[in-house]
Amino acid sequence: MVYKCLNFIDGIFKFGRAKAHCDIPCGIYDPIFAQIYALTVVRMVDLMQQLADETIDKGIEFHNKLSRLIAAKEEHAEKCKHEIRIIFGDYIKKNHVEQFPELPGVFHKVMQHGSKARQTVTRDNALELLEGVNQFAEIFWKTKNITTKKANAPYPPGLELVYPEL
Repeated sequence: MVYKCLNFIDGIFKFGRAKAHCDIPCGIYDPIFAQIYALTVVRMVDLMQQLADETIDKGIEFHNKLSRLIAAKEEHAEKCKHEIRIIFGDYIKKNHVEQFPELPGVFHKVMQHGSKARQTVTRDNALELLEGVNQFAEIFWKTKNITTKKANAPYPPGLELVYPEL
């Protein structure tokens, strides 16, 4: 009902349309969220493996913990893909792709490995997701003429991430 009313009023006054990834074109893009999400996927896989190895009683507590880890893995893999999609769709321009022709392939790799990380409980798939996101982050910072460094994350699983040198 409300939509019909607003649509009717729009037909009369012809309101302008906002075109941005949010209502305010903020210009704030940073792949660190995607990197943290990918790192979390690896961590959830590690915790699932640890739970399976250590738990003798596969009763209700086991299934509760396992389902929570699975839910977190699924959520973070999807959030990772979402963050990369936003940057690729809203920030990356034709000149970036011309400068870094491997960029569409890296984007596609992240999307594929994000899906594989959701579908499986394989650490290799989760690591490939993180690797792809790190490659994307490195290129992203190059588009801004910012050098990067690689360092291990200060929390488990302590894997390497790409950081801007500011």
